[in-house]
Amino acid sequence: MIRRIKGAKYLTKPTDPLQVDRDRSVPGLLDKMEKISFQGRNLALAHQVWLQMLQENAVVFMGLSGAMVPAGMRRLVAYLIKNRCIDVLVATGANIFHDLHETLGRHHYIGDPKVSDGELMEERVDRIYDTFASEEEFREAYEWIGGFAKELDNTHPYSTREFLHLLGRELSEIATEDGILTSAFKSRVPIFCPAITDSAFGVAIGLSRIEKKNQFQFDVIQDVVEMAQIVSKSRSTGVVLFGGGTPKTFIQQSETAAAMLHNTSRGHKFAVQVVTDTADYGGYSGADFDQAQSFGKMSKNNRAVTVRCDATIAMPMLVTALSQTASKAMRTRKRIQFNFGKDLNISMP
Repeated sequence: MIRRIKGAKYLTKPTDPLQVDRDRSVPGLLDKMEKISFQGRNLALAHQVWLQMLQENAVVFMGLSGAMVPAGMRRLVAYLIKNRCIDVLVATGANIFHDLHETLGRHHYIGDPKVSDGELMEERVDRIYDTFASEEEFREAYEWIGGFAKELDNTHPYSTREFLHLLGRELSEIATEDGILTSAFKSRVPIFCPAITDSAFGVAIGLSRIEKKNQFQFDVIQDVVEMAQIVSKSRSTGVVLFGGGTPKTFIQQSETAAAMLHNTSRGHKFAVQVVTDTADYGGYSGADFDQAQSFGKMSKNNRAVTVRCDATIAMPMLVTALSQTASKAMRTRKRIQFNFGKDLNISMP
């Protein structure tokens, strides 16, 4: 006799407790995690959604916030760029600066979060929680950036995308190992940095203007135009967000801008975000993608997942998994052709 219990329609798929499997790969582990609960399951779903973006040839926008480069994520982002697991990167100025810092042969160092900040200041050591760096080396990088900006043709303002492309080209001539900027230059992947002045780049170029009469200017509105053009020419789009902040907002608003240009509202078809913020206090960084749908930033039939997790945990697992599961999708994936110049010309497959 079959025992029927109340609520049976909700009780159809049991969880499957994880067991140790010494031969299991990272993708295999994530497959098993689809049958557990909480953020472990969401992380497994994030891998599947990202993989589907690539399989369906969606244009993938990635947002990078927080101190991901000092935390050791630089090579992972470079891998995603080189292997075209993403098509467009939107990053904070801090992440781009720290990438430049390491490309110039400098380092970030493992530190103790309990060390006195007053003591570190006396030693000219900058702290990012448990990661240290040399203030003197940072200031050398400021000088380098200011000098680079001064050498550019200052007869026209530069979008951040154009500036970072040229910066990647300059660094490619001296880099001993590819990072984010150099990989993006070589792979012809555009990088946008909508809040670039809220970083060491703003300080460096500002000092150069004061001390060297450098009249370099940014044109951040051109970034908005180019992002909208990329979206409007795409058959479908997906987003992968590590952290919230300006990169998340900038990527999401690209759908709104494109809709206004063409009087149509489509929205991103796929979305993955890894965040530690919550939506409780009204901030957009931790908001679920449902909220974005009301603005037309997400399609009605989107496939989206939010992973509430430290990105330094989620990113290594997701990128490692994709390195083993995305090869088939990448063989048939058509790539966008970006022709770099003062304006970005886009040829869609």
